[in-house]
Amino acid sequence: MSIKNKIKTFFTMDDEYEYIEEEQEEIELPETTPTQHRKNNVVNLKSMQQPSSKVVLCEPRSYNEVQEIADNIVNKRAVVINLQRIDHMQAKRIVDFLSGTVYAIDGDIQKLGAETFLCTPDNVDVSGTISEIFAGEDEFEKGW
Repeated sequence: MSIKNKIKTFFTMDDEYEYIEEEQEEIELPETTPTQHRKNNVVNLKSMQQPSSKVVLCEPRSYNEVQEIADNIVNKRAVVINLQRIDHMQAKRIVDFLSGTVYAIDGDIQKLGAETFLCTPDNVDVSGTISEIFAGEDEFEKGW
């Protein structure tokens, strides 16, 4: 090696290092959406503005309407039933059917008045009580 090459290699240091190109494997990270990065305590305000449950008022005129009432209860809606316009025996059958429906979904049925009932699914909590003191004893009251 000549002096010129020695000086050149001394200042450039080309010969001292060997460059080896290695292929690196790319690690693919699973794609994440922005919602996966959110903390569990974040609540969407839009969902909080919508009512979580509904109350349906029913006044059946025949036993044939009980299936529609039961469908409302199964679909997580509270139902207030007024049985004033129906025969006493059919009213008892309706209450029996709805009691079974409410029991099946772990809900509750409460008597609000002489011929009025409240059926609630398990997602509805009812607080308070209504006293069962009525002005007079009528025929409807004897059957319950």
